[in-house]
Amino acid sequence: MFELRRIALAALAGLALSGAAQAQAPGQGKTIGLAVANLQADFFNMIKQGVEAHGKEQGYKVVTVDAKGDATTQVNQIQDLIARKIDALIYIPAGATAAAVPVRAARAANIPVINVDRNVPTNPGDTFIYGQSVAATTELGKWICEQTKGTGKAVMIHGQRGTTPEVERTKGFTEGLASCGIKVSQHQWTERWSADEGNRIAQDMLQRDPSINIIVGQADGIAMGAAQAVKLAKLPQRVWVVGFDGDPGALVAVKNGTLDATATQQTWTMGKMAVEAVTAILAGKPVPKDQPTDAKLTLKSNVDQFIKQHP
Repeated sequence: MFELRRIALAALAGLALSGAAQAQAPGQGKTIGLAVANLQADFFNMIKQGVEAHGKEQGYKVVTVDAKGDATTQVNQIQDLIARKIDALIYIPAGATAAAVPVRAARAANIPVINVDRNVPTNPGDTFIYGQSVAATTELGKWICEQTKGTGKAVMIHGQRGTTPEVERTKGFTEGLASCGIKVSQHQWTERWSADEGNRIAQDMLQRDPSINIIVGQADGIAMGAAQAVKLAKLPQRVWVVGFDGDPGALVAVKNGTLDATATQQTWTMGKMAVEAVTAILAGKPVPKDQPTDAKLTLKSNVDQFIKQHP
């Protein structure tokens, strides 16, 4: 009888400890709205997975919406999230147009805003978590200089015009290439940072000027499409193609030589940092206005480490 009583008390104690642990979870009973620019992009998908995985660990309910690259759709989605009384908004703007509208709406409802990858200069959120695009793309540009010995003709296929990463990557790549005197002879912009856009634009560029030997894609998807265009063009010269982000498919492409280089961003870490920022803000703790992360130059010589464990 005593033994049965001891077992019962132990079971009750275990339940009490379990309940206490659940009660201590910072996100228990709270909801995070995650508004993503475009889940067709691996980069945004990996941030999403980081948010959802760490959010679950911390007890949050995460409600994710995908704007599919459309700013108007995203405004409507975030208004709906606000109406559902989310406790915090993690926000990756779908474009520069109307990007400030969701921030204003969330602030009016006393909902903290965590911007990831893209900021809203006219109306920033409580904190901005991002990769240091200027430094990493400058390094990539200098690496191209070393491979080409400062000779050749470069073209650049941009991301969505006016977004934070597009502006910063333009600056970094341009400065890196300029360090050895290489100028960009053609610029074209995409709307979705996608492989099909990169492929189409690269084909057009190569038809206009078959002497091109450097193609800079401001995202891996763009660069992967451009690399396919180069393959189909069957040009006599070596054409160097680089991207940015470190998407899983691009890492494999670097390993097999389809893509010459990229820079791997800390996408999983950025998702986790966004959840940690939510926890801090809801607890009334201060958070930095800017939370930069490094992006690592990724070549065939070091790509295996990123394939094995993405940062």
